[in-house]
Amino acid sequence: MRKFKFRLGSVLKLREAARDQRRAELAEVYRADDTLRQHAADIDRELLGNRAHCRAAVGPGALDVDRLLEGHRYELLLRSQRRQIDAQRAMLAIEIERRRLLLVQASRDVRVLEKLRQRQSDHHRAEEARQLMKQLDEIAQQRADQSLFQNRPSRVERPSGPERPTASEVRSQEALS
Repeated sequence: MRKFKFRLGSVLKLREAARDQRRAELAEVYRADDTLRQHAADIDRELLGNRAHCRAAVGPGALDVDRLLEGHRYELLLRSQRRQIDAQRAMLAIEIERRRLLLVQASRDVRVLEKLRQRQSDHHRAEEARQLMKQLDEIAQQRADQSLFQNRPSRVERPSGPERPTASEVRSQEALS
């Protein structure tokens, strides 16, 4: 029996490689989003620290206006950075969705070929089983024919009764007459 070979195996390998590439691209964008999220969390902590610093400057005693202005400018800078990060994350969210859809399509393409390979493999196995049964049936038929041939008498027995003369006996009798 011949071994099953999926004719579209190279196409399947290419599609699997494309799917793996899409998966890596999606992971890359997720890592970038995670980095931005961590940076935004750092900015949020800085904002809270700056607010605490400004509240301390407004506390009882002498009012340090320069310190308040510096704190206010720093807060504006942090808020600007936070808005930029939020905008970048929004763009990344769109890119994540686009790459996720590409990965879904690549995975679907691979699944289609894997199902086709499975169907063809099942068909091949069924065909092999059918061929094997056909061979076994032929062998069984040959053995049955052999056993019938071996059980058959070697000569044909003539019915009992008066014997007939052979052809040479008949000729010799005719020659005498």
